[in-house]
Amino acid sequence: MALAIHTDALAKSFGPVKAVAGVSLEVERGQMFALVGPDGAGKTTTIRMLCGILRPDSGGARLLGFDVLTEAEEIKRRIGYLSQRFSLYTDLSIDENIEFFARINGVKDFRKRREELLEFTRLGPFRTRLADKLSGGMKQKLALACTLIHTPEIIFLDEPTTGVDPVTRRDFWKLLAELMKGGTTIMLTTPYLDEAERCTRVAMMNQGAILACDVPATLKGSLGQKVIEVVCSPSRRAFGLVQENEAMKTFFDDIQIFGDRLDFIYTAGADADANDLIRSVLVGAGITIVEVRTKSPTLENVFITLIERARAAAGEPEGEGAVEQGERTNAETTHE
Repeated sequence: MALAIHTDALAKSFGPVKAVAGVSLEVERGQMFALVGPDGAGKTTTIRMLCGILRPDSGGARLLGFDVLTEAEEIKRRIGYLSQRFSLYTDLSIDENIEFFARINGVKDFRKRREELLEFTRLGPFRTRLADKLSGGMKQKLALACTLIHTPEIIFLDEPTTGVDPVTRRDFWKLLAELMKGGTTIMLTTPYLDEAERCTRVAMMNQGAILACDVPATLKGSLGQKVIEVVCSPSRRAFGLVQENEAMKTFFDDIQIFGDRLDFIYTAGADADANDLIRSVLVGAGITIVEVRTKSPTLENVFITLIERARAAAGEPEGEGAVEQGERTNAETTHE
């Protein structure tokens, strides 16, 4: 299949900060591709370079066969970009915003396309309402309609569902699924790893670099591990106890905390021993165990493990950074 996006060692720095450190990616036409990672990982900078908003310091990229450095205008006519911030005109109605973006994109006969997009986003009944009077979810749908008015072949979405309610999140993803069925290539950034599960391929970023890139199922199976999930109380005290326990350190590859649950990650093959060890340590210390279950690794587990390995390889001391990222990610991915 033909490539929609190809990057080769793409890099960008801001002063001493290396925002993107030699990113190489390939996205096939019609795919939905996710860049996931914590704040400051380099996701937005990568997208802005691909859209021609930022010029790379080194490396290169091609979109739909066009070079981002020498053929930027050709690329801009064929892509759409929905940024993190609501960038529409609040004193214009839904109809007027779509018309404005149609005109600046050179779409002269836009009315039929506008009707299609109003039906697609289910904004038709509200078409005369000012953008300033829309809910957060409706603003995002309007922003998507404006992004699609010139029928782009690739759309870039920078954390499109951050801050919207769960129902709107689901609706937005239904719209994206329909776009992909129609052949549109989608590249998005998201802090929600449950959203990444829905994508064709996922690239996990941290500190400007790609830690891993593959289909979600392959990423989850890449570590050859299993997970015992323990819901317990108080979870913070339990986490401190198991981190300090020498037997735990020997047996488990990693222990991660997500709100009220702990994930004990281990190499498959010793399930009974793992369960016995967990119960003896936690119950012996007065921790209440609510539920225990064995499961396959999630993308959260894989991502945090990869970050910890990268830190260890760089000689950085272990800290709570990955733990806090895990808690943040879990809070975001389970709020539905």
